[in-house]
Amino acid sequence: MNTIITGKLPEGWTVETLKEKHESKPFNPLIARAFFWIKYIEEVGTGTNKIIDWCKEWGLPEPDFEYTRTSIVTTFRKSKLTREYLENLGLNERELKIIEHIKVNNRITSSAIQKMFNVRRKAANSYLKKLIDLGLIARKGAGKMIHYVFKIG
Repeated sequence: MNTIITGKLPEGWTVETLKEKHESKPFNPLIARAFFWIKYIEEVGTGTNKIIDWCKEWGLPEPDFEYTRTSIVTTFRKSKLTREYLENLGLNERELKIIEHIKVNNRITSSAIQKMFNVRRKAANSYLKKLIDLGLIARKGAGKMIHYVFKIG
């Protein structure tokens, strides 16, 4: 899916600048200010970073930004974590259900897997280890706050 926003990047900026922390330089400051007042914009200078973070959080690939001199085209791609792709990696039904759970809930814990499949912690952790070793998920947090999220989209 593509979105096209008419406008120009500030002098010296590239699409890579949009992926980094950057100051806000709206193409039309009056419209930007009005959108901020009516809460269409929460915080200036964070939009593209939030879009990237949301895509990662939802298990989608990072969007592509393309500048065409008169507009910025943002391309969103579907997740490559399709059932076919995952089955080709050798995932079993339980591991596929774990991936589906993360797609819906953005995260999973070892205790959630234990309850989901009525298994002990060791079995739940073995599923997680396989998914980590395949580069699909990453461990976040510490102690009782440990959870697992997508590493790739």
